[in-house]
Amino acid sequence: MSKIEDIVDALENKISKILHKQQVLKQTNAKLSDQLEQQQQKLLEQQEAIADWVEKYETLKMANSMLGSDENKRETKLKINALIRDIDHCIGQLSE
Repeated sequence: MSKIEDIVDALENKISKILHKQQVLKQTNAKLSDQLEQQQQKLLEQQEAIADWVEKYETLKMANSMLGSDENKRETKLKINALIRDIDHCIGQLSE
């Protein structure tokens, strides 16, 4: 009879260890899931920041191309001022 009791005790011990290991694995899994969610959020924020910087870069690149070289800056500014005067004139005519 003691042999059966020893087997039952050994099984109970193994089951207890397995259940404990399962709990530890569940906790580890929960921590990893939280870390994954945090990293995904961080990645999303970084992607948004990159998109913002790309947009700023493209805007700056366009502004630089509009200004042209140093030689053409004065000429470009004069053209912009002329366009602004034309727009103001058109707005004035529409207002009347």
